[in-house]
Amino acid sequence: MKKFFNVLLVVGALAAVSCGSKSSKGGQLTTAEVEIPNVEVATVAARDVEQQVLFTGNVEAEAVNNIAPQSPRRISEIRYDVGDHVKKGELLVSLDNSALVQAKAQMENAKIEYERTEELYKIGGASKSEYDARRLQYEVGKATYENLLENTTLIAPISGIVTARNYDKGDMAGGLPILVVEQIRPVKIMINISEGLFAKVRKGMKVYITLEAYGDEKFEGSISRIYPTINNTTRTFQAEVTIPNNDERVRPGMFARVTLPYEKHNRVVAPDRSVNKLMGSGDRYVYVLEADGTVRYTKVTLGRRLGSEWEILSGLTDGQTVVVKGQTALTNGCKVNVMNK
Repeated sequence: MKKFFNVLLVVGALAAVSCGSKSSKGGQLTTAEVEIPNVEVATVAARDVEQQVLFTGNVEAEAVNNIAPQSPRRISEIRYDVGDHVKKGELLVSLDNSALVQAKAQMENAKIEYERTEELYKIGGASKSEYDARRLQYEVGKATYENLLENTTLIAPISGIVTARNYDKGDMAGGLPILVVEQIRPVKIMINISEGLFAKVRKGMKVYITLEAYGDEKFEGSISRIYPTINNTTRTFQAEVTIPNNDERVRPGMFARVTLPYEKHNRVVAPDRSVNKLMGSGDRYVYVLEADGTVRYTKVTLGRRLGSEWEILSGLTDGQTVVVKGQTALTNGCKVNVMNK
């Protein structure tokens, strides 16, 4: 701040001498010798500016399923490979069925014994304990068979794309999933939002996503889930962004930038050509044209870049006139000649 005021003092001192002046032979300046800089100006105006925040994250599949048997089994057939699309309910993998055949025979035999005992029990030819024992034996055999059936023919639980294959036909499956199927219609991105926006973010709000793979192309998504708690370390809360991804161009693992518009503020907007950077600092300033034809050095705080304009958070008011061309010849308080009246 001290440096900023020092600069202003110097600028003010220079302005007291001249504004682009020339020295006469005797070292004194005359009115005729003072050159008035030519400038172009523009009038700034206030309008509604959409407020937004930017987040980064990685694209994730909506769901991931590991296709594997409950216990190690030898693989008879794998019907799909990496990159293949599968539909929910399709047969993906067939495993050795010898145990299944045996379990089916035992279940059918238990069923016959159970039905025979049930008939005898109805007419008093079998005791309640015999009946219960036969029924239990059948139910256990049936459950065993159904479990083996489920783990011998592995069915796709979701529609998606195969993203990994860890075995080949004839291998003994165990330890790793045989296939990994990921649902990519839709995909999602998890973002961490500042606590200050908790009351402003709502489910269903639209967001815009850009991806490294597609440059500046924008994809549309929405807030599909908002987590109800605040992380007391980061002071953020999580939200889930969903992208429909019907064309499947967005893939899990891609790096994404998510822009979330959340409300509009009435702000002054100024041409980017009017904004200058103070050398040696990060401050930005403009020259404001006064009613008497002089310009005043004014510090501004910038918001969003809006194409060829800047959102001004502070420093300017609606209707003020700023210099957009010719700033290099100006000093604070200098009189100027406006060329584009």
